[in-house]
Amino acid sequence: MGPLLPDTGPRGPRYARRARGIAIEATAFVVVTLLLPLLLAVAAAVDLTLALVKRKPWMGLRLVAMLWWFLFGELRGIAGLTLIGLASLGRDTRTRRFRVYRLRQLWAAGHLGGVRRLFDLDFDVRGLDDVAPGPVLILMRHASIIDNTMPDTVVGRAHGLGLRFVLKRELEMIPTIDIGGRWVPTNFVRRGSGDTVRELQDLAKLGIDLDPHEGILIYPEGTRSTPKKLASAKAKIAERQPEIAPLADKLQHVLPPRLGGPLALLEATRGTDVVFCGHVGLDGFEYISDIWRGGLVGGTVHVQFWRYPASEVPVERDAQIRWLYDRWQVVDDWVGAQRA
Repeated sequence: MGPLLPDTGPRGPRYARRARGIAIEATAFVVVTLLLPLLLAVAAAVDLTLALVKRKPWMGLRLVAMLWWFLFGELRGIAGLTLIGLASLGRDTRTRRFRVYRLRQLWAAGHLGGVRRLFDLDFDVRGLDDVAPGPVLILMRHASIIDNTMPDTVVGRAHGLGLRFVLKRELEMIPTIDIGGRWVPTNFVRRGSGDTVRELQDLAKLGIDLDPHEGILIYPEGTRSTPKKLASAKAKIAERQPEIAPLADKLQHVLPPRLGGPLALLEATRGTDVVFCGHVGLDGFEYISDIWRGGLVGGTVHVQFWRYPASEVPVERDAQIRWLYDRWQVVDDWVGAQRA
């Protein structure tokens, strides 16, 4: 078949990047494993001190364990990709594509499962049955470094859906995403590339030959949501797109959707149902330093899906923008209600 979105860059730098990434993760895993008793002892001492002085949850031990589990999961994912690559003899076939989908579901579930156990998280998921059958276009809220694992773990595994992703180019630094993302349809967005037309043309290719057992997932906000980013986004929209500023001003908890990607996919997947996903409970964990503060421990992550039939999606662009904002407002209202 050939990949829908092949990496068009020179092979040398690409192979060097992947080799470097694998070497870094493998070396880090060996070092962390050898030093694990010492790291755990130091972390326990720090945790005990902070627990006595500030009554802070034991975060040091959790973060050390999370680091080891992350590195282990990455190496396990690389091993799985190696086996899939050998079995396929390097050919891009439907069989290889769905093997990568299943491997990615296990990879994501492993990472999220580790976080759930280490931080004693509970998940309350509503509307999951409505996501199937495929094909579907999924627009998910983005709030933390953790929710990247939710689509494959929650949706993919439940319904056997292989998800085509829209991801930022920077994630190519992770070898499993860099390699596996090229073996399934994935759009790595170059933010600030200056060639918006070309970027949207590539993104729209995700809708080509969409299988009934596949879906497309995009984070329409384009970045992790924070109150500061929300205020900045509203100011930019008021300056550059005053016609939609009243719609953006109503949003209180989620960022306004960046219209280019979602509208391109709505056009490319015309005739496909659309699913929106909101979640609460992972907000504010944008960096490891945020997790260190301890607010993640013992929390409940609430997840809600809404499915809308393709017949409801307008054809005309302005109507599509209002339709998109109206559904995103539903997500915003739900987030606010959950927080309350």
